[in-house]
Amino acid sequence: MHAIAAIGLAVFMAVTGVMHFLAPEYFRTLVPAWLGRERLLVAVTGVVEVVVGALVLVAGSRPVGGWMAAFLITCYQVSHVDAVRHARPDRTRLLERPAGAAARLVVNVLYVVWAIAVARSAA
Repeated sequence: MHAIAAIGLAVFMAVTGVMHFLAPEYFRTLVPAWLGRERLLVAVTGVVEVVVGALVLVAGSRPVGGWMAAFLITCYQVSHVDAVRHARPDRTRLLERPAGAAARLVVNVLYVVWAIAVARSAA
């Protein structure tokens, strides 16, 4: 089971990282406006996610990769908290409404828990 969770996390991170380059316009919408430099942030985090995915995939570097994944995903909480702050019930996109933005926040916390579980089980 631990190996399945780790491989799943590795694939999740790597695929999400690649998607930063295949659908950058979507990922740019997740960057809070006050951060700026959306293109740069999306590109850098895409590369980092692919690297972290590779680290998680390799058993010897899995603990480090798991902790790096947990840290990186925790950093993304800034985006999700910002989405909650700006959510409005009249928005057309579900993720821009209060319930959708709150769901993003909760799901992201679950990703952090997943990454920590992988890091701890691999150590």
